[in-house]
Amino acid sequence: MSAFKARVDTVLRGFVGAEADQLADIDAELAPVAEQLESVVAEGKRLRAAFCYWGWRAAGQPDSEAMVRVAASMELVHAAAIVHDDLIDDSPLRHGRPTAHLALRPAVAHRPGAARGARSLAMLVGDLLMSLAGQLFATSGLPAAYLGRARPLWGTLARELIAGECLEILHTAGPPDTAAALKVIRYKTAKYTVEHPLLIGGVLAGAGDDLCSGYRAYGLPLGEAFQLRDDLLGLFGEERVTGKANGDDVRGHRPTALLAEAWRLAGEAQRERMRELLGRPDPDGEGVHELRELMRRLKAPDRVEAMITERVDEALAALHALPLPAAAGTVLCALAHSVTRRQY
Repeated sequence: MSAFKARVDTVLRGFVGAEADQLADIDAELAPVAEQLESVVAEGKRLRAAFCYWGWRAAGQPDSEAMVRVAASMELVHAAAIVHDDLIDDSPLRHGRPTAHLALRPAVAHRPGAARGARSLAMLVGDLLMSLAGQLFATSGLPAAYLGRARPLWGTLARELIAGECLEILHTAGPPDTAAALKVIRYKTAKYTVEHPLLIGGVLAGAGDDLCSGYRAYGLPLGEAFQLRDDLLGLFGEERVTGKANGDDVRGHRPTALLAEAWRLAGEAQRERMRELLGRPDPDGEGVHELRELMRRLKAPDRVEAMITERVDEALAALHALPLPAAAGTVLCALAHSVTRRQY
């Protein structure tokens, strides 16, 4: 993974760097926006790129620099999604640094409504990143006939990602419900993290229906397990490790499976206290700490851990049933463990 990540990083630095330079050349005042464009893609585990690349290799295709460029385009989709997600959630940190809508405030600090202006700039950075993802895919160097096979999947990816974001907004501050939370997870994160990149790689490689069905059976539960782990880390992880603000989800009263399971297990008095704590300003973190301890007493984290294990087992069973090249099977198995065993 480290060697593959380095290849993807090289592609992204070159491609996004050139685009940022062209943006800044239009007008000197665009320099902070161009800098943020590069900053947003500078960090990342490159998981989506890895799943896309190994979707290609698992279908029997050889290593290809053009395919690495296609895989890198998945990371631009992710970068666009996190800029928009941080903006929607008003999150302050990503990878241990200020999120785009905060980092861009100095660019408009001298103008009225600086915060609103910075948020607008961040929204446009996210829009541009999504456009660049399509551009990198189209100019990857793979034959046009190959690219044409996978192009419809881009429409599905975008539609389902937006559906997930919309569902999260619609369910925020609503009654906690595990089924609704899992549907948000499925469409907002799971599909574009594992399933869609795998399918794009496989379809580019000419994978048949059986292999694509196997990719779905592996990719969807694994993507859900990935986000369930992320939800646990979001409340019980350490900021210095996760790079994100601890407790954002409960401060925002977002529809996570962790919250829904705690609600399901709680008695009426505990639910009343949760109502009082959720979504309120919490500058000293005491409310988040109390919710965290309440969830531990209810054993909600244990229930979510069990949900993760169930999904990883389902994904690995589907993977082992596929007739894959040995190297591809080994890497996809290792990825399944690495993306769901991240530590607190």
